[in-house]
Amino acid sequence: MSTSVNESQGKILYFDCYSGISGDMTLGALLDLGLDLDRLRATLAGLPLEGYQLVADQLTSEGLAGTRVQVIVENEQQQQRHLPEILELINNADLPGPVKEMSGLIFSNLAEAEAAVHGTTVDQVHFHEVGAVDAIVDVVGTAVALHLLEVTEVYSSPLPLGSGEIHTAHGKLPLPAPATLELLARRKAPVRGSLDNYELVTPTGAAILTTIAKGFGPLPDFTLQAVGYGAGSYALSRPNFLRLLLGQNVQTVDLYTDELIQLEANIDDLNPEIYGYLMEILFACGALDVFFTPIQMKKNRPAVQLTVLTPPHLLNKLRDLIFSETSTLGLRLSRAQKVMKPRTVGKVTTEWGAIRIKYCPALPGEPLLHYAPEYEDCCKVARLSGLPLKEIYRLAGSLFRNNHQ
Repeated sequence: MSTSVNESQGKILYFDCYSGISGDMTLGALLDLGLDLDRLRATLAGLPLEGYQLVADQLTSEGLAGTRVQVIVENEQQQQRHLPEILELINNADLPGPVKEMSGLIFSNLAEAEAAVHGTTVDQVHFHEVGAVDAIVDVVGTAVALHLLEVTEVYSSPLPLGSGEIHTAHGKLPLPAPATLELLARRKAPVRGSLDNYELVTPTGAAILTTIAKGFGPLPDFTLQAVGYGAGSYALSRPNFLRLLLGQNVQTVDLYTDELIQLEANIDDLNPEIYGYLMEILFACGALDVFFTPIQMKKNRPAVQLTVLTPPHLLNKLRDLIFSETSTLGLRLSRAQKVMKPRTVGKVTTEWGAIRIKYCPALPGEPLLHYAPEYEDCCKVARLSGLPLKEIYRLAGSLFRNNHQ
């Protein structure tokens, strides 16, 4: 049995949006960080989408150089798509699972915002500009790039909002676009005014950032490794780039916090078999935690208290899911703050395969106390080896400890 260990401390990506953000600026900045264009093209080839070319070149703006990305489409009259069509396109693609999940979530959040501002339902939303080939490539390409760069955390600066008007398939609309404002408001993203009479934050850019960013604010502490510049399409009085900073998590055990929303309901009239399915789909839709507590209600009726923890941007989706899948007629909502130690993932390699280890890094000179082998990986190795599962747990922990002494 091999005892090699491969650790991943996790990479942080910071979006410095001093000139705003769009889909092509994001993809350009990710390539400027050092991502190989041919590798990106090869992965995107798994998307069942034809009639386009992804090209990138160097561009200088006000003395600063960066990467410009263009999605050149053969047919200028691009197809209008609904959300189910786009999700089906993504689900049928030969892409890594995390890429499909992130791409689908970005488009789903965008559809919810479009539906809200146009007074319709998510499935009835017509994607015009953002349903076109170039926008799909921008969104899926961004998800592919983050996967290839092994980014685990994303943060962003406050966003500058331009002004003026823009011509869309819905007619002439004020800037920022209504869908852009809806996305930013749902996420409670910090914004700042700008005198630029241009669209600085596009709906695609807003959908990407409000979906993937863990937080908005100043630059977090991390070890800087690379900087990338993605060119915008307007000629501004300053360099028109999206700047990305890529780095490694700082080795620390400082606590950090995250803002959550807690949903609760007392349920006394639901078929018990449904609870297992409910937990499964809530986790699949992004819930951070789901648990059931046995309680006694009035007249001493036995019941179950459902508790769900969610990030704020998924509140509406999980709320509607609970109403549709359970018998409850009301939910209690409360804000919660989660205090956490930083966690990362290591990996031990055995002759039957790798086992991931989740752990909290220890300070130099201190023992490593908090670690746990991944359940699914241990089960897989136990089946292949014929050893008891508890022995695989013991073995994985021993290999990991030996490497961290």
